[in-house]
This record gives sequence, structure tokens and C-alpha cells, in this order.
Amino acid sequence: MKLKTLSAAMILATVPMTGAFAAALDRSGQSIAGFLQPGNYFEAGLSVLDPKVTGKVSDSWVPAGAAAPLAPAYQGTGLSDMADDYYFPSATLKLQLTEKFSFGLIYDQPFGAAATYSTGDFSHPAAGGVFHNGTESTQVEVDTQNLTMLFGFQPTENFNIYGGPVYQTAKGNVQLRGLAYGSDLALGAYNADMKEDSAVGWLAGLAYQIPEIALKASLTYRSEIDHDLSTNEYGQSNILAMAAQNPVYDVVSSTKITTPQSVNLDFQTGVMANTVAFANVRWVNWKEFTIRPEQFGAVSEVLGAVGAAPNNPNGFDIVGYTDDQISATVGVGRKFNEQWAGNVSVGWDSGAGNPVSTLGPTEGYWNVGLGLQFSPAANYFIAGGVKYFMLGDAKAQVASDFGSDSYVAEFEDNDAWGYGLKMGYRF
Repeated sequence: MKLKTLSAAMILATVPMTGAFAAALDRSGQSIAGFLQPGNYFEAGLSVLDPKVTGKVSDSWVPAGAAAPLAPAYQGTGLSDMADDYYFPSATLKLQLTEKFSFGLIYDQPFGAAATYSTGDFSHPAAGGVFHNGTESTQVEVDTQNLTMLFGFQPTENFNIYGGPVYQTAKGNVQLRGLAYGSDLALGAYNADMKEDSAVGWLAGLAYQIPEIALKASLTYRSEIDHDLSTNEYGQSNILAMAAQNPVYDVVSSTKITTPQSVNLDFQTGVMANTVAFANVRWVNWKEFTIRPEQFGAVSEVLGAVGAAPNNPNGFDIVGYTDDQISATVGVGRKFNEQWAGNVSVGWDSGAGNPVSTLGPTEGYWNVGLGLQFSPAANYFIAGGVKYFMLGDAKAQVASDFGSDSYVAEFEDNDAWGYGLKMGYRF
């Protein structure tokens, strides 16, 4: 079973057909498979995700500032699809400079979020007022981009030691309103425009291969990366008014974000002629990730001090997670003939805790995927695929309840479809 007889199936087995609807803000999976291809190689791809995430308000939820749960007429209020569609590109260039040294560039968008809650006005009799101002919905957008520079050393045919710097940009925009987030009675209308910041991290890894049996394994560590984003925070806080402070604010502040460290383990091996089995395991350190702009933090500390956030008396974050993410994918790729190959896969993601933030209310997933690859010539291919995600049920909580068992809404029976297209070229 020689490497050349498996080349088409091997390429497809290491190509992720779509990005994942993964735990927390994880998106691309940060694969380095393209860099581990033999010789000079280039690939470019596009992944699209179409999620459906709906839920209902908890019957027992007591909004901040209220003395009782929602009136019966509003208990179980439905929340429309809050997960926006998104797409993200990726690209890899790998150059085999000499027999023992290689160089690569990888572009991807590793972390992100896109969520929108749209609800109409309704009155909360226990709180004595309108809960949603109806002018803007709760929205969140987080975007990151990575450019990874890789240097590889191959002391023998079997080993590859690699590492290099990672240049990363990050930005975000948050608008908090309405029923699902529970902000109007406490935080009021809150907005944060986090300007793009750039910073540098690093990665390092080791790969081992036995070409004769199509075996390839790699272990890659990526460091956390610290960002300091200039942030325009503006809005109006009822709690600040209660504390005899100016309720209206419009300030330029700072938001410190540390994108998480991660580890990827990839493995594949030939199992019979023209057939490979493959697996990927990924760990991401979301437990240490938080977002707390300065003004938001100041208001949250007042909330804690006056007893409006009893679960977090010292303030709270816009986003935080209680668990790290673990995900795994296993599958089989097969070469049908000189031009066509395909694969099937099954994936699982642990999620990053439950209850979770209302800005990403799912707890992991199971998925199944199909991929197909066409190679018009030996030196290039076009691959496409589809994945169906069965998203885990989750209880969603407002930020002020983070770390407790309290939740404001339930999200069940949700799913997503992912699509991917990739082209690869050897030269």
C-alpha cells in the first residue's frame, strides 16, 4: 500500500469540509493539515454555516430589578432564531525549501460570533414598566483573523518539527437589549464598539509519518494572545441612576481580551487499499476567556453592590464560560478511482458549560458529514462537503447570573447545516 495509491483520499481526509458550530466562539478549528502536505502546495477554501437556534423564556425567570417572575401571559414567550448565518475563508501556502526545511503561511478566522435577538415591546407588571424599548435588538458580532507563519524542520523522512509566530486581529460590536438578555431593567440600553486590535502569539508542534502505510500524526499547540481594544461604550443605565450617578454615558475605554490557547491532535492511517481512517481531537481553554469592557464592568460592580446581581457581587462579564471545549471527529476517506474520492465523518463537541450565555445558547453538538473530491489532474483537486449539526440543548443565562444555576431561557431541538468548498494545487 504505497503513498501514491492513496494520495487523493489522503488529501481529502485531512481537509475539513466546513467550519464547525463549535463551543464558545470557536470557528475554523485551526487546522495545519495543508502545511503537512508533501512538496509545494497551495489550497484555498470557503466554509458557510446556516444555524437555527430558537428558544423560549423560562417560566421562573425573575428579571433584574423585578420582585416576581414574569406574568403568566409572558412565561414561555418564544424567542425567534438568534443565530446569524456566517461564512469564513481560509488559505494555506506551503513551500518545501530544501529536503529538510519547509515554510508555510496559513490564513483563517479562528474565533467569532454572530447573534441577533429581535423581540417586541412588552410590559412586566411586577417591575412596573416596558421591558424592551423596541428600537434596537440585542446583537453581538466578534471577528478575528489569523496569519500563521510556519517554519518546519524535517531531520528524517518520518519527523517534522515546526513552529512560528501568529499575527492576530480582533474586533467586536455589542448591543444589549430586550427579553433574552434581560438588560433593560438593570443595565439599560448598552452599546460597545470594540475597535480592531492586533497582537502576536505563537504555535509549535511535532508530526510523524510513515508514507508507506499512509500514516500521519501531528500534535500542535497554539498560545493564547492578549488584546487591548479601544472601545466606545455608550448607553443609559437605570442602576447608575438609582445609585445617584449619571445614568447616561458615552465614553472611550479599553477592553482586554485574551483569545484562548489550544491543542490539536490529528491522526490518519491506511486501513486497506485506497482507504484511510482519520481522526481529530481539539482542546480549547475557554474557561479562562472573558469579555468585560471598562464601563460595563463599572456598571456591573454597582449592580453587585446594590444587590441586583446577587450571584456576582463583585461585578460580571458580558461573556464568560465555565468549561473548556473538547471536540473530536472521526471518519473514513476512500479513493474510488484516479479522479474521484470521498469521505464520511462523525463529530462531537462538548460545549463550554451549561447554563451558557444567551449570546451563544447551545451546548456542543453531534454532527455527520459527507465529502467529495474531484481531481482533474494529479496535481490539483476540487473538494466540497456538507455537515449536519445536531446542536445540544442549553439553558441560557444573563451575564449577571454567570456561575450560578439560574437561567432566563431554554433552547432545545436546534440544528445547523454547514457547507464547504476547497481547491488544492501542487507545484
